Amino acid sequence: MGISNVKIYIHIANNDIYFLFLYHMPLIEFTDKGLYCPQGKFYIDPWRPVDKAIITHAHSDHAKAGSAHYFCHTLTKPLLLSRLGPHTIQDSAWGVPHHINGVQVSLHPSGHIIGAAQIRVEYKGEIWVCSGDYKTKNDGISGAFEPINCHTFITESTFGLPIYNWLPQHSIYESMRQWVLKNIAQQKNAILLAYSLGKAQRVLEALAPLDIPIWVHGAIWNTHEVLLANGFALPTVKKITPETTKQDLKNAVIIAPPSADGTSWMKRFTPYATAICSGWMQVRGNSRRNNVDAGFALSDHADWKGLLSAIQQTGAEKVFVTHGFQSVLSRYLNEQGIEAAEVKTAYGSEEETVLTNLTDIANAGE
Repeated sequence: MGISNVKIYIHIANNDIYFLFLYHMPLIEFTDKGLYCPQGKFYIDPWRPVDKAIITHAHSDHAKAGSAHYFCHTLTKPLLLSRLGPHTIQDSAWGVPHHINGVQVSLHPSGHIIGAAQIRVEYKGEIWVCSGDYKTKNDGISGAFEPINCHTFITESTFGLPIYNWLPQHSIYESMRQWVLKNIAQQKNAILLAYSLGKAQRVLEALAPLDIPIWVHGAIWNTHEVLLANGFALPTVKKITPETTKQDLKNAVIIAPPSADGTSWMKRFTPYATAICSGWMQVRGNSRRNNVDAGFALSDHADWKGLLSAIQQTGAEKVFVTHGFQSVLSRYLNEQGIEAAEVKTAYGSEEETVLTNLTDIANAGE
């Protein structure tokens, strides 16, 4: 029970002092299963099976299998079915109000990946917003982040340090293309490591102007096919199979998830050069630490300025800070006069999988 949820009334009569404590139940509680709305009896992005799960987006740290009923944005539904298998899933368009046990719920774009939503929860005039993961710069694929006025904002903080300040997307894309062409000129296969949902689609957009064959790992191919089947216009790719030969891959570029790096699957592409596409590459030396040849600071999360801008635009009186650099961001917000607190969850950025030691990042002054 936080002190901000308790109102204290003092009454003095006949030289006696009476205290009345009234507890205000928060609209969203932080439990061992996930973010829970007791009034609506539903969870947001639960990490354990529950009866009713509202899902912000289809990344594996936010969407877990096993719940009885799911609710998500229309664009997220086919991705969830692909990743979780058959489940009962209700979907909704942006901004449509739904009433769940007297609580009004609506979904609003977070700009993180295709279909990623912020969850707006309103009950008796009180409004909370759960951001899920988000970025404030429109990538042209995932939709634009929509600021929502609220009393309480639950924000991620994956890149909640001032050192994270993204370059313009077009600049990163051009650097990526030049790196690919340089390696092809040196008779090397150019392998870009990017998460299969979100990052891979942006890398494809970056490489499309080169008009060269793009080959992809099976995990990226599967996501690609789901998106194509649901109306997304994406560049043409070819799936790498056991039958794919070195000659097939000549003068081509390859996109694979970070988990493929260092596996036997990669050996067939020798000689090759690898690059990681991740916000962590903002810190000089991280590509070296991960034994890759290059790094592009392309992120599906807000940078430091983006986080502060998003929080400010909500007008929230209170902010809860989840996964990432919670202590740094929450301390800064409190110093700026915004009541903020850290919250422990089971979420973790998909981008964290490309690094072996996050402590190196937190302590990096290079």
